[in-house]
Amino acid sequence: MNRRHLLLSAGLAAVGLAAHKAAAETFEVVHSDEEWRKLLSPEAYSVLRKEGTEYPYTSPLEQEHRKGSFACAGCGQALFSSETKFDSGTGWPSFYQPISETAVATRIDGALMMTRTEVHCARCGGHLGHVFEDGPPPTGLRYCMNGVAMTFTPET
Repeated sequence: MNRRHLLLSAGLAAVGLAAHKAAAETFEVVHSDEEWRKLLSPEAYSVLRKEGTEYPYTSPLEQEHRKGSFACAGCGQALFSSETKFDSGTGWPSFYQPISETAVATRIDGALMMTRTEVHCARCGGHLGHVFEDGPPPTGLRYCMNGVAMTFTPET
């Protein structure tokens, strides 16, 4: 197999996996691409619907230290509690666990020539970020989230 065939095979496999990924899950909140564009800011649309990433240290939520909850900017589902937020030093809001076992879901992300675990909202499928196994106790996990993909509601 020459290099051209190898790259073509890898590209076709990636397209197949992407199609499989999208077809494998169904979500409670569904909108057309046009509707998502109208509902979300351009930055939130890029992250939530196109799996983009915001620049580190640009989200006000990274420095949010009040008590409250973080929700999906796409559908409003509660995702994380401020009680599980910690400063990871990465430039993105980080949490050691979701607010419930059903708030987020994960899937393997093979983009950028590496394997990571992508995190998305279980209600609308919006891309939130990735989870890594280098977080603090008690879970040892670091949910590294894009702030633009979430909203914050302070505790009253």
